[in-house]
Amino acid sequence: MGLCSSFLSSTSEPPQPSSSFNRPLSSGSTSTVGFSATTSSAGRSQISEIASGSIDSVTEGSLRVPSSPDGQILERPNLKVFSYADLKSATRNFKPDTLLGEGGFGKVYKGWLVEKTLAPAKAGSGMIVAIKKLNSESTQGFQEWQAKVNFLGRLSHPNLVKLLGYCWDDEELLLVYEFMPKGSLENHLFRRNPNIEPLSWNTRIKIAIGAARGLAFLHESEKQVIYRDFKASNILLDGSYNAKISDFGLAKLGPSGGQSHVTTRVMGTYGYAAPEYIATGHLYVKSDVYGFGVVLLEILTAMRAMDTKRPSGQQNLVEWVKPFLSNKKKLKGIMDGRIEGQYSQKAAIQAAALSLKCLESDPKQRPSMKDVLESLEAIEAIQVKSKESRKNSSHQPPVHQAARHQRVVRV
Repeated sequence: MGLCSSFLSSTSEPPQPSSSFNRPLSSGSTSTVGFSATTSSAGRSQISEIASGSIDSVTEGSLRVPSSPDGQILERPNLKVFSYADLKSATRNFKPDTLLGEGGFGKVYKGWLVEKTLAPAKAGSGMIVAIKKLNSESTQGFQEWQAKVNFLGRLSHPNLVKLLGYCWDDEELLLVYEFMPKGSLENHLFRRNPNIEPLSWNTRIKIAIGAARGLAFLHESEKQVIYRDFKASNILLDGSYNAKISDFGLAKLGPSGGQSHVTTRVMGTYGYAAPEYIATGHLYVKSDVYGFGVVLLEILTAMRAMDTKRPSGQQNLVEWVKPFLSNKKKLKGIMDGRIEGQYSQKAAIQAAALSLKCLESDPKQRPSMKDVLESLEAIEAIQVKSKESRKNSSHQPPVHQAARHQRVVRV
């Protein structure tokens, strides 16, 4: 077994490895600009491409193995190389009842490891982890598996999902992540379960802030990273609903040498990809900001970015509701009714205005993620102020409280 890697370059596309993991992409449905597409587990079409970067390679067996001075993935604390036998043991031989979900990469299983040593533990003991196992039929393949290791193996931030280690055993490719017990933002927003409380307004803003911090970190890091596939399904939640960005298979280093953008083949998910990227293949740091604007819109409305079940003219969420975001009356009509009464009108208006700024067609007109983060924190502060006002009003005599309430109703 050989292991290697170098940090992905932003200047060119790699050759496609000759491997059973990298089968020809199916033509599937095509977009209006002629991209080949595959369908994700959520049923949405995805623009498809192998992970990009410039990698010097040598061939070992049926896989191309990127070369490095020491033949190992560049060192990072706590990044463990697992054997396939260890991960079989941790998941009870990938037993069906340990299955957490399935996506474009493959299946995700729940496993148990000893916290200090990361050795396999008995089910129900030790530390729970999420183990992603590449499906041999997956179109994502080796290059994206490697990109996930390259990026998450080197980047550490509270709002990025932590990669604990990986396994490459013959043709088995696996990744071991920290377990995120609350699942994805997508599940909470769109999968109506009567047994699960809908996310409150405050929790939604908290999640948006966490995701914004993660993106801001990527954009402002020394090796500027463009995430390139920001969407609700890639935002995972820990036990306290802290948001963490996951899945770096499509990430790419940003422009260098004074350039404004990177030119690359188009990839991502329909409904989230920025218009300039779809049209030209020019990828900007602010292409991620557009995707964030789409997710913020989903958070406010609890409607998917793309939904073919909606009437014609309403299937693309941005195209449908964008004209409503600057209209107070129309905005109320598209807000998720399950959180009505939990937010002030001022907060909703500011959140809608922020989404609108992120969705500007010209990337230069979009705010930076640092600015987006500051705006979200200001919106969150409106809620804190409102809570303090309610707390103070509780000390007023009942007659005054009633009068205050009547004035609010009249307004």
